[in-house]
Amino acid sequence: MEHLNYTLFMLLNAAPGAPAAAVGIARFLAEGVIWLVPAGLVIGWLRGSSAVRQILVAATVSGLAGLFINQLIGLAWYHPRPFEAGIGQTLIPHARDSSFPSDHLTLIWAVAFCLLMHAQTRFAGWVLALLGIPVAWARIYLGVHFPLDFLGAALVALGSVWLISRVERRLVAVLMDLLLPAYLAIFSGLIRKGWVKK
Repeated sequence: MEHLNYTLFMLLNAAPGAPAAAVGIARFLAEGVIWLVPAGLVIGWLRGSSAVRQILVAATVSGLAGLFINQLIGLAWYHPRPFEAGIGQTLIPHARDSSFPSDHLTLIWAVAFCLLMHAQTRFAGWVLALLGIPVAWARIYLGVHFPLDFLGAALVALGSVWLISRVERRLVAVLMDLLLPAYLAIFSGLIRKGWVKK
């Protein structure tokens, strides 16, 4: 399996002298797209209905659960990144932490898979899930991940969404009771102006 991982990595990793435009696009995908997740969740909360807000809370918790699971996996089984293994080109800096599974894709796909479970947010879920594919390519191209790191991310994302779905109704109700009063207090002025929803 590790041989396949290394072989696929070398096929997708940037070649020496890679065009600056390709590297620039890859850097945007690898480092910029992830910010669409918190931005989308916040905008969705500000403009969405009560039902949509509950879905967004579940999606957020699913993403955080996935990241927590990744930390446990990294503690139990450390997998070096390509630059630690001394293969390929690394074109962006990255900490020396376990590469498996990818935190970026775990967060993106956990949120996406949760959104896909609900009719009101299914389109956004598809968009986010598909955006994960070029992000995965970019992070391999730039030399900070192996291909199988993203298979691991998909499995963890699915697992975290499944786990949260088992307690979603009770958990989301508790979190909404905590979040909604704070939101109404902080954004009362904008709510009165009609800029965001109550």
